[in-house]
Order: sequence, then structure tokens, then C-alpha cells
Amino acid sequence: MSPKSRPSTKNAIVVGAGPTGLLTAGDLAAAGIEVTVLERRPRTISNLSRAFGVHARTLEQFDARGLADALIAAGSPITGLRLFERLSLDISSLPSRFPYLLITPQYEVERILEDRAREAGAHFRYEAEVTGLTQDAHGVEVEINGSETRRAAYLVAADGHRSAIREALGLPFPGASVIKSLFLADVRLTEEPEGVLTVNGSKDAFAMIASFGDGWYRVMGWNRRNEVADDAPIDLTEVAEVTRRVLGTDYGMHDARWLSRFHSDERQAPSYREGRVFLAGDAAHVHSPAGGQGMNTGLQDAANLSWKLASVMKGWAPESLLDTYHTERHPVGKTVLRSSGAIIRLARARNPLTRALRTVASTAVSHLPAVQAKALGQITGIGHTYPAPSGSHELTGHRAADLELADGQRVYEVLREGKFVLIGREGAQAAEGRPDRVTHVLPLADSSRVVLVRPDGYIAWASDTPASAELEQALTQWTGAQLRD
Repeated sequence: MSPKSRPSTKNAIVVGAGPTGLLTAGDLAAAGIEVTVLERRPRTISNLSRAFGVHARTLEQFDARGLADALIAAGSPITGLRLFERLSLDISSLPSRFPYLLITPQYEVERILEDRAREAGAHFRYEAEVTGLTQDAHGVEVEINGSETRRAAYLVAADGHRSAIREALGLPFPGASVIKSLFLADVRLTEEPEGVLTVNGSKDAFAMIASFGDGWYRVMGWNRRNEVADDAPIDLTEVAEVTRRVLGTDYGMHDARWLSRFHSDERQAPSYREGRVFLAGDAAHVHSPAGGQGMNTGLQDAANLSWKLASVMKGWAPESLLDTYHTERHPVGKTVLRSSGAIIRLARARNPLTRALRTVASTAVSHLPAVQAKALGQITGIGHTYPAPSGSHELTGHRAADLELADGQRVYEVLREGKFVLIGREGAQAAEGRPDRVTHVLPLADSSRVVLVRPDGYIAWASDTPASAELEQALTQWTGAQLRD
């Protein structure tokens, strides 16, 4: 390949303009990377998307980008999450600035993320279907609509569970269907439910109603008595009947703007990286809707990957840093598959033994604080950690708490610069040698501890009594060498 045809080292393609792709594109563009988003759909933000809940960890990531307040204004917080009969979680106990589940439709998430990506300089191509892909040592080339090609240094596939990129790479997507014939409907209601989210289940059905806050309600349900193919006809009469059976009323639902059936799979790609191509969101993993973890897990994928791509393309981080995306996010995806799958299987339990197990699980979560805290940590994302090297400080790999700092700012406000944050009485000079990558701040408390927080809000390194050489070594490992005069 001639030098002229090689892509810039600061050029990336994101395939898919859903939440995962939009967050990735916005982060890359904000970091000064040239990024193009390819989306096969026309340029419309659909109001018919499935996701409707934003968990605490995702809100923290939005806060680190200055977007949380706008998203919260478009939704309604709830502090209790009911998973199935007799099992409810009190989210208000979360150790987060956002101790609740925000009920807001996915299209609001997409709107805010797209606005940010555009303002940062991301380019968008709609009705641009990827019909082929090749890669070499220098970059990735995609074929668009069968007639155009485009190259980039790296590509992020955020194009959903039927990912054209994953298929082009020949990557398997092993798994199976966990629940068949779920239905979705967006409706108006004559009677307003008491809460923002209403959910219940019986031995042969369940139903959920969530308010979008604009007069429309999302209804999701399942009926064991009528498990049919995704393309089987569905009408509002069926939705209302199941809802009445489970909730005792259909709240006078009428004027459905959308009715659909779908099935829920549990699948995960064995690798999230193939050369210069990365899988994120539903292209990498799909699972049951239980716990509302799907969109949130994809957004966390994006937050993990984007800063690493930017660091490598800017030239100060080694290419091997990109391998840690799979190392850190694949286990999280597997955990989400297991936890959401366990919830849905217990909710659908029929035989006495499984129903007895559900009762035991419900009792443990409800009455044992440690068990409830672990369940909350998994579902909300607050409790997920990343692998740490042997001998590391106990904080390494954990989510950074949003502490108040000596200057009155919070940690996540400082993270809005898109850099590492070095918190400690020591390290000012070392940080000054990396002004484009590290911000040094002083802790509010008088402590000798020094903590290095990654751009995605996880702790890269910490020490209670760091020597200067140890601190410099950690900064060099994670943020590259100091700039030379």
C-alpha cells in the first residue's frame, strides 16, 4: 500500500449510531480524533427503542462528561426496583451521587449523546450500510452500500446483535434463546399508574409498565400460554389481557403507536477484539432484559474503550493497551449474562423446587445487607471491578468514588477534561510534565494516599505512602513519558 493511501493514525470509524456508538464517537471526537459514524438507518432518532432505564454507574459516566443533568431532566428517578414477585431492591442505599434508576427512553439518551458527538466534531453518514470489511497492519477498510470504500486506523462495531461487522469478521456468537415471545407496546393510558414503573409476575406471565413522562407508556410482557414466533400478529387486545391478568388492570390502555414481538437471547462473542476491530454493546453480548442492564452495559463498554483508543492514536500509549478492553469488559459481559439470565429463569419458574429456590433467593436479598449490596452492585454497575496485578493496592481496578476535592470540585467534574486525575499531596511536578494527559488535584482530607484515576473513572494505581520513583513509574506506565522541552 502506498503511503498516500494509508489512513491517519488519528482516524476511526464507528459503525452504529445507537447509545454505544454515540458515546464512543463523542469521546473520540472530544479527544481530537477524527471519527466517522456509519449508520444504515436514515437519520431519525426512533421513539420505538426498547431500553428505558439508566443505572447509577451510567449516570456517573454521563456526569464525567457533563451530561447527567440534561439526561436526568428528561426522566424520572425511582429508588425501588422490583425484579419479580417478593423481590424488590432498595436502590436508595447505593454509594453513588445517583442512588436511583432513571426511567427515560433510549431516544433521550441517543439525542443527548448525538448532540455531544456532533458538537465535538464527529462526522455522521446515514443510510450507509457496511457490506464488506478487510484489515491489514495499517488499518481497516470497509465497503459501504456495495459501491464505496473508506479506511481508518481502527473500527468500533456498535451495530447491534445482528452485527454486520462481527459477521464479516467470521466471529461466532454462541448462545441460545432464553425467553420467547416477549411483547412490547407503546400506548396511552386512561388511568395513571401510581408509580413511574409498575411490574409484577405470576407463574405463567409477567407485565411491566413504564412511563416515558410525555403521556406515552411502554408496556412489556410475556405470556406462557401464547409463546409464538416473533412475526406472529399481535394486537392491543392481547397486550391488555395479559396486563390485566398480571397487574389486575390494564389502566384503560389505548391508541398504541407501536406493537412488536421479540425473543431474548443470551449470547457473547468469545473475543471483543479482532486485530484493529472492536466489538461493543449488543454486537459483543446480548442477554435478557431483566434488570435493565443491556444499554447500560454497552455504554460502559464504550467508556472503557474510547479513552484507550484515543491514547494509542495520539501516540503516547502502547498498542497493547487496547488488549485490556477485552480483558476487562468480557468478564463483565459474562457476569451480566449470568445475572440477568438467573433473574428471568427464577421469574418464570414453574416447578416447586425452582419456585422454592426463588423464595430463598428473595429472602436472602431482602434481609441480608451484604447480599443485597452485591446484587445492587451487579445490576447498577457500581460493583463491577477490573483485574488488578498481584500486589496492587486494594483500590486498584475499583470504581473511583466521587469525592469532594480541596478546591470544591468533585472527582467526576475534573474527569470532564478527559484526562487521568492524580489525587494526592504528592505528584504535582510529575503531572505538570504531562499536561495533556494528567490533571493533579488535592484531596479534601489530609492524607498521604495518592490515587491515579483513569479517564473512565476507575482506579489505575494507588499507594498509601508512594516514593517519588514509584509514582513516576506508575505515571509512565499509565500515561506515558513526560513531555520534553
